[in-house]
Amino acid sequence: MHFKKWGIVVSALLLTFVLAACGNKDSEKEEGSTEKQYKDTLNIAVTAQPPGLDTSLTVSNVALGISLNIFEQLYTLNANYEPTPMLAESVEQSEDGLTYTFKLREGVKFHNGKEMTAEDVEASMNRWLATSSRAKLLLEGAKFETVDTYNVKLTVVKPTSDVMILMSSRAQYASIMPKEIVEAAPADGIKEFVGTGPYEFKEWKQDQYIHLVKNEEYQGVDGEPSGYAGRKEAPTANLYYHFVTDHSTRIAGIQTGKYDIADSIPVENYDQLDADKNIQLSTFPGGALTAFLNTNEGLLANQKYREAILAALNNEEIMLASFAKPELYSLAPSYLNENQVQWSTDTGKEYYNQANPEKAKKLLEEAGYKGEEITLLTTKDYAEMYAATLVIQEQLRQIGMNVKVDNYDFPTFLETKNDTSKWDLFVASTGYQSTPPQLLAVTPDWAGLNNDQVKNALTAIRSAATPEDAKKEWANLQGFLYEFGSSTVIGHYNEVVATTKKIEGYEQFETSVVWNVKASE
Repeated sequence: MHFKKWGIVVSALLLTFVLAACGNKDSEKEEGSTEKQYKDTLNIAVTAQPPGLDTSLTVSNVALGISLNIFEQLYTLNANYEPTPMLAESVEQSEDGLTYTFKLREGVKFHNGKEMTAEDVEASMNRWLATSSRAKLLLEGAKFETVDTYNVKLTVVKPTSDVMILMSSRAQYASIMPKEIVEAAPADGIKEFVGTGPYEFKEWKQDQYIHLVKNEEYQGVDGEPSGYAGRKEAPTANLYYHFVTDHSTRIAGIQTGKYDIADSIPVENYDQLDADKNIQLSTFPGGALTAFLNTNEGLLANQKYREAILAALNNEEIMLASFAKPELYSLAPSYLNENQVQWSTDTGKEYYNQANPEKAKKLLEEAGYKGEEITLLTTKDYAEMYAATLVIQEQLRQIGMNVKVDNYDFPTFLETKNDTSKWDLFVASTGYQSTPPQLLAVTPDWAGLNNDQVKNALTAIRSAATPEDAKKEWANLQGFLYEFGSSTVIGHYNEVVATTKKIEGYEQFETSVVWNVKASE
């Protein structure tokens, strides 16, 4: 959650190593030497156990990173964030913008051996429309219908510019599954993980790992790998995603070779791993560390208290405690990527990083604060979120507020977050989105923001006649979010992932892309 620069930073050193390895391999073959041997298992250490693998219900980066190996979409995003065919061959849009007809690829089989047809797509996509908070908000009234065996039609209520982006994006994405699994799915999420992807679900050992195995019958698309699009070769037979919440254990594991890939490297270990000749570090745009305030109930339902908190926050202190190295973060009020010209704006900057405790104290006095306790919700499973929460606790104590911190494992954190009676503020690492309407900050099911002005602004953005008009509407909405005090960006961060130098084919695009990865012995 599921960044300062666009793109994927792939180390020249890693590329040089891979090319050299290929050259050495050819040389060895010429001399009659033994060819390089590759492992049949890839061990990946992730920082938390996912809350589930139902992609339409979760924004968890861990869950989505794992599930992308199992499930596929009609369209996905390439490295340029362009919608690209995956299970669909093509799409045709009607002149009035209300109908999208998707031609499906033929002969694609699910992991259970059944061929994918329009009936499966119809069931999967209509479930997505009904369960994904983003789909419910942004595609209300839309419907998928079977045209024939290999064609399916989407009808929307009104034309908007972002339908294909919404369908292709990763957060709460629409997995195509067999119709019978969709129809049997309980309200709390699917329990049978059957998709069309390059890997099949094998086992989930609670609090330990998820095991995926190669789909020997996988039928992918041609084309160079790009983002989540292109060729998926699955050269490694087994993927193990190990849940390693203890950071020191994760660091030791990547150094000893127990793990081939380790995500969410704590910044305090950056220099240590950077000096290890057997380890490759990759940094990539991560997203915005964001604080969400409870606008529905409790003390912060009063806007004056939210204004006081925003006045008190010293974002430089929070980001430094969370990411330690200034080169791994930046300060800016934009909810989207600073380099995303279409959407980046600094409206609301007067409410951002105020670091003004005297103003905050005055606002508390005006609100009639009498020492009521407020609760900050957090999880130690994500070090930056926990560190940020402790700094905010101290900053709010300095203005005279009575603050407690409730810490849970990540799945419980997400569950507790959904009950607005149990928290007043929480911090989350929020990945960048392609368009403003996809932001968690404007999604009612995320932090309970259910505001008509926000809804009307989202409609105006999506129906704007030009990109310039859409940007103006978003700038106005971002300004409102800060003024209303429902959330605030704290800062923008880079993620750090560690891999051993025995890894080949690794890519980074919003998450670790491992379906083309192999590791030498």
